[in-house]
Amino acid sequence: VWLRALERALPGRRPPAVLGKVLCDQLLGAPVAILAFYTGMSVLQRKEDIFSDCKKKFWNTYKTGLMYWPFVQLSNFLLVPVYLRTAYTGLCGFVWATFICFSQQSGDGTAKSAFLWLQREKVNADEESSEK
Repeated sequence: VWLRALERALPGRRPPAVLGKVLCDQLLGAPVAILAFYTGMSVLQRKEDIFSDCKKKFWNTYKTGLMYWPFVQLSNFLLVPVYLRTAYTGLCGFVWATFICFSQQSGDGTAKSAFLWLQREKVNADEESSEK
């Protein structure tokens, strides 16, 4: 629905239309999606303050998303045919969902926290293999 609305509002692959779609996606779509994710997960986990994670992690997650989604959507709107855009965005969304789920559980919404966690896991795996 969102991609279809963007395409209807700003049709085509000309640079002004593509930049407009990316800006709309980042200024309107991204905040709504982040708020919905953190709030929805808090409701499902029956947390007392359903906005707690959102308050703590929204800006970090939004800034991290700005390092990822504009490039995804720029390539999407420039290179991917309209009928494949939902699939492409879904695939890229899966990668993002992995990060945001980690962030919701144990990170602070920054890419740095995810990389530090991955590095720590690699060190633990290396230590276990050297003990054997």
